[in-house]
Amino acid sequence: MSAEQHPQDPSAVVATEVAPRAKPSNYPEPYASRVSGREKRALGEVFALRNFGVNLTRLQPGAISALRHTHSRQDEFIYVLEGHPVLVTDQGETPLAPGMCAGFRAGNGNAHHLVNRGDEVVVYLEVGDRTRGDSVNYPDDDLAAVIGPDGGWQFAHKDGRPY
Repeated sequence: MSAEQHPQDPSAVVATEVAPRAKPSNYPEPYASRVSGREKRALGEVFALRNFGVNLTRLQPGAISALRHTHSRQDEFIYVLEGHPVLVTDQGETPLAPGMCAGFRAGNGNAHHLVNRGDEVVVYLEVGDRTRGDSVNYPDDDLAAVIGPDGGWQFAHKDGRPY
């Protein structure tokens, strides 16, 4: 189910019945395969939200949420629904549990991601705004991203060469 499949915007949906994103990752290889085991259901797209996005995300055991990253202009927020991910930031590791949340203010430089080191699936909501001009720094990888004129991510090496 997606916004394109609905001639009218829906008022409510069952989140787990929203189809997963068709393209599991926007990262170029070799990075896209590092987030295998991650499934996102773009809930905000169903409602044609313009100012922020909401994803219902599942991480299989051993999966990561994203490459460790920090946004220049986009605030991010996560809320854990199921499982016990580990939040990895510049300050270290923080075990999370259902009912816990974390927020990442734009421009603070604190790179972060979630890792599922457990045997159970992790399910969480992630919310991010859609501020134009955002860029992403990946301190552990030779990757940088900027929002292109079309609103999509454009990836390059840190020296500026495109992928």
